[in-house]
Amino acid sequence: MMDIKNKKISIVGAVRSGIAAALLAKKLGAIPFVSDSASKDKLQKSIEIFQSEGIDFEYGAHSERVYNCDFIITSPGVPSDSEVLSNAIKKGIKIISEIEFASWFCKGTIISITGTNGKTTTTSLMNHTLNECGLKSYSAGNIGNAFSEIVLDINENEFVSLETSSFQLDFIESFKPRFSVILNITPDHLDRYNNNFDEYIASKFKIIKNQDESDFFIYNADDSIISNKLTNIRAHKIGFSLTQQLNVGTYFNDGKLFFAWYGKHEEICKSADLFIKGEHNIANALAVLAIAKILNLPNKKIRSAFASFKGVEHRIEFVRELDGVEYYNDSKATNVDSVWYALKSFDKPIYLILGGKDKGNNYDKIRELVIQKVRKIYAIGSSANKIYDYFKDIVPTEYKQTIESCVDAARIEAEPGSVVLLSPACASFDMFDNYEHRGKVFKNAVSKLK
Repeated sequence: MMDIKNKKISIVGAVRSGIAAALLAKKLGAIPFVSDSASKDKLQKSIEIFQSEGIDFEYGAHSERVYNCDFIITSPGVPSDSEVLSNAIKKGIKIISEIEFASWFCKGTIISITGTNGKTTTTSLMNHTLNECGLKSYSAGNIGNAFSEIVLDINENEFVSLETSSFQLDFIESFKPRFSVILNITPDHLDRYNNNFDEYIASKFKIIKNQDESDFFIYNADDSIISNKLTNIRAHKIGFSLTQQLNVGTYFNDGKLFFAWYGKHEEICKSADLFIKGEHNIANALAVLAIAKILNLPNKKIRSAFASFKGVEHRIEFVRELDGVEYYNDSKATNVDSVWYALKSFDKPIYLILGGKDKGNNYDKIRELVIQKVRKIYAIGSSANKIYDYFKDIVPTEYKQTIESCVDAARIEAEPGSVVLLSPACASFDMFDNYEHRGKVFKNAVSKLK
């Protein structure tokens, strides 16, 4: 346990992870100061918390006071090349991420899960499986609670499944998960990485930075970007695959999920045992299965956990059916790859709501699926022009100002037997607080339909 008593800690970013880090720092005897460039109106809830807890803060801009500290904790929403962090680096001030900070105080076993797609589902399934198998587990990170919010509740012999973004990994120092997972890597967040895909890949691989021979690295053996970077990894390498039989790891064959350990192959369950459907979810389950078997969890309980896991909110989430039209909330789809998986999941005509804050998207990957499956696109947000220009000659495409107007239009235009799908391929920050906010607005609009 790191001793931070009387340390002066500046926290950049005053929303969920920033609040949690400030509260944890104060509880452990440090002197936190929170700084955020957002306006008072946007931070009203955060301000109320800081005032009630006696935590100093500022909003609207970052003053020089932010640099008067022993180190800075940065929130994942703050770009690494932002002026405040760039100035801190020039001044020689140490910067760490919130998950790095929380990990200093974690007594339990950390399972850190990253990847371009599938993080939320896999983290939730991992946590669900551990608890269903009789172990005490928490989930945190880029999902639900911030790590700092729950870290002191975690005891020895307990687990935490962390959804870990590249932004959270950018400023780690000693963060050392017992199990690290990279699900896949495809171009994403290139707006944050100067359109440099190699920088994004390097950020993902920081997850194994401090792992050693006592740890495990679970990786997608079907992903060539990952498979080509397996040298100089000290942790035990455990692959998972949808396409090939592995000698060590988990794989899918003939509708069954197997665990292999140096030549011994064991059937664990069938894909039909999974409540969540789709090839991508089989891959997610294989990653979870690898850890479950390393922990020697019983097959019967693993199967039961997989069958009872109902999926996560905002990820291809069924909302309702009205007059033969199904409405699905996939607000968590913040990149093109996620939309590809969503479109693959349906065999019905789709009315697709697309758009938000663009992250350097290339829509070529979903072009053919859109031609095959999408009846109409509603383009929203700051990327609406880009979406309209790309798709207007492929399928009917229409500008919309709000999600509510998209839902109202689809109510009139979608025929029985079709699907209305919010799967934006973009970040939410141009119109909403986060993807959860966006998903809730969509679900609320759908619930109001007569």
